[in-house]
Parts: sequence; C-alpha cells; structure tokens
Amino acid sequence: MTGIARRSFIAAGAAAPLMAPAVLRAEEQRVWRMITSWPKYMPGPGMSAERVANRITAMSGGRITVEVYAAGELVPALEVLEAVGSGVAHLGHTAALYWSGKMRASVFFTTVPFGLPPWEHAAWIEYGGGQALWDELYAPFGVKPFMGGNSGMQMGGWFKREITDLSDLQGLKLRIAGIGGELMAQLGVLPVLVAPGEIYSALRSGIVDGAEFLGPWSDRALALQRVATYYYWPGFTKPNGTGECLVNLDEWTALPDDLKAIVSHACRAEHASAYFESERENAKALEQMVTDDELELRRWPDEVVAAARKAAEEVLAEFEAMGDIERRIYRSFRAVRDQAERWSAISARGFLEARSGA
Repeated sequence: MTGIARRSFIAAGAAAPLMAPAVLRAEEQRVWRMITSWPKYMPGPGMSAERVANRITAMSGGRITVEVYAAGELVPALEVLEAVGSGVAHLGHTAALYWSGKMRASVFFTTVPFGLPPWEHAAWIEYGGGQALWDELYAPFGVKPFMGGNSGMQMGGWFKREITDLSDLQGLKLRIAGIGGELMAQLGVLPVLVAPGEIYSALRSGIVDGAEFLGPWSDRALALQRVATYYYWPGFTKPNGTGECLVNLDEWTALPDDLKAIVSHACRAEHASAYFESERENAKALEQMVTDDELELRRWPDEVVAAARKAAEEVLAEFEAMGDIERRIYRSFRAVRDQAERWSAISARGFLEARSGA
C-alpha cells in the first residue's frame, strides 16, 4: 500500500476496499483467528463479527486475513476473553459484561442499569476518557479492546407470565447478564447466566422463567417469541448494546502503524454501522412480532421501575469502595451521565415528545 493510498483510505473513512499490492512479503501476511460469543451469522452481534473480519481483510489488502469461528467452534461462548489473552485466538467478538466476575468494572463498557444509551456511551468512550480506562482495565488480561458493534437500546425481557407488581418477580428465574442480574436479584429475581445460543432451549425447557437478551431483531432471530408471551419495556437493565472486539495485546503491539489504523477503523466503522442497522431492524422486527407473532407488549409497572432505579444506585455506588481503577471508571462514567442528562432531556427526549404529541 502506498503512502498516498493509505492517506486516501483514512480520509475517506474506509468507504471502499483498497487494492492489494501485487506482491506481499511472507512476513507481512497474517492469518488471524476470530472467536465469538455468538451463533454463526446471528442478526446483530454475530453479523458484526463477520463484518469486522471482512473489513480488516479487505482494507489490509490481504496482509491480515481474519477467519471467524462462532461460539463453541473453538472455545465456549463465555471464554473468549481468556482465549484471546492467552493467544488461542488473535481476535474476539463478545460483550464486556460477561467478564464482571473477573474484572468488576468491565460492565461499564457494555452497559449498566439506568446508565448511558448508545449515543452517550460512544461519546464517553471516544471523547470522555472511556477508551483509556478500558485499555488500562483490560491490559492485565493481555487484550486490547475496541467498540466493535452496537445492538442499540435493549428490551426488558421475555416472560411466560405477566408481571403486574413486585410480588410477581419473587423467585422468578431470569436469564440475565452483568450488573442487571444483581439489580434484579434485589427485587427477588433469581439471575441465571446462559450463553446466547442456549437461551431458547433454557426458556422452553423451564430452566428459566424469563429471559433478557437484546432487542427485537436479535430476540426474534433466536425465536424467543415462540416460547414466551410477554415482552417488557423499557430495558432499564441494559440501555445500551456495545459489542467489543478484543485483540491479543502482543499481536496488537507488534503491528505496524498502518495495520493498527486499519484494525481500529474497521471496529469503529462497524460500531456505527451496526447501531444504524439495529435501529432499523429493531423497528421492523417489533412491528412483525406485534402483528404476526401475537406477543403481549407490556410496559414495566411503575412500582418495578422505581424499585429498580433505587437498587441500581445502590449497586453502582459500591464501585466507590473498590480498587483504584474501578473507582475511576465509575466516576468517569457517572460524570458523563450526569452532564449529559440535561442535554438529552431537551434534545432527544424533548424532540420525541414533541413528535408524538406526548
């Protein structure tokens, strides 16, 4: 790749693949394995993994060829972090909230209850100091993290029976991940972590009574509407859907600057593209489920939302008493959320209320 071509690619935001050099030296050619937490080609994050891989392969002109492996093909869905860090794979596509048992503050880089919606979250990562904190948190695990997709705002979950008040949550087994599970546990729920590809069977067999995953598009692709009737909103446990792309830190450090730029831009482009796609596809899927699947769309009872908001503040405040990095991540995240509150109220919420006549 010439210097002129490389500068043109950066200026154009990788709008089109670059021509590959006529000859590649053997030492420049890399074949990278990407492992994921998703079923193959699953709408939403599964497709994001494929597109990140395709972008890196195309934009590098073959200097990096990325091969994608779905959850379970090389490692289980919830072991991506360790596998990438140890060098079993070069790349991983997953979600940060799966690692809360290993690094408590990882959840902030996917979503936390009553936290940041997608546009605010990306602003924190890109321009509010979030990326530097993310890098620092993940470095001991041998990986370099990037935003690598976004499934948009989430739904509250699927339930086999209607939830009318807090008493209906007592003892209910709910598939849920991250701090959202801890919040729901304070409301009487029994949280159960199940890999995405196993949610349908767990809900159908009765291993769980309800399941929270993503939004209408991905949820419908998993056929959750076939095994549960009630679909709740808003998704206060997961207001954002950032997916992460993990690069083995040794591999990342060894890359020349132009290939680092390609990997970085491939992830960044997919994060934006996936969010736009999810907004469109979630709207279409919800319409299909309402009209064709006979689901019962329900708003969470005010009693549940109020109790959840109080519990969320208590759970998140615990980060103040943790280690230095956890406390700094929490404070940074909280400062961005508090500062964004007024602007989001008069911009996004204000406009939507005006548009609907609310």
